Amino acid sequence: MTSQPLRIAVLGTHSTGKTTLLKRIEMEVRGYGLTVARTGQLGKRAAAAGLPKMQNHTVRSTEWIIAQGILDETHAAAQGAEVVLIDRAAHDAIAYFEAAMAFRAETPPRLERERLLALASTQLPKYDLLFATVLDASVPVDTSHDYDGHFRHLVNDRVHRLLANEAIPHQRVTSDPDSQAHAVDVAVQHCLKQELV
Repeated sequence: MTSQPLRIAVLGTHSTGKTTLLKRIEMEVRGYGLTVARTGQLGKRAAAAGLPKMQNHTVRSTEWIIAQGILDETHAAAQGAEVVLIDRAAHDAIAYFEAAMAFRAETPPRLERERLLALASTQLPKYDLLFATVLDASVPVDTSHDYDGHFRHLVNDRVHRLLANEAIPHQRVTSDPDSQAHAVDVAVQHCLKQELV
């Protein structure tokens, strides 16, 4: 592998298979003998730190999530992982923030949004692959989660609108098993190709 780890990130609204996708990629990549680190659980950790989440996101909670995600990625790379799998790319936090503001019928402060976007954008050059999951409302959600359906749709909309508006290269992953299998294959082949460089 190169001196820098290969970074594969995912973003998308909740319960659309992000963590499952990364677990599948991790299992396959480890099977080829590569060392893998996986980041995640930023929302839970933010809540544990006393910050609001989901439809209650604020500028402060969004900044914390982006900054903590950057720290997690940097730590994983420093530990010598050859592949870093990022559960919630930095722009995911922006999409959640925008969805929360829309949910509350509030207007995001322009300068704060621009600052958060600039912070998230520092990570884009580091991502070798970026996957964006697509909401399929027909797929049932685990009943142990008390999700607001409208907010979930708002996040999905903001994720894909943000990717389009900022012209961020990414690959869409739907709930279709073939789409997910293709994403895993793309990730594995990318890792193997980089290993030979």
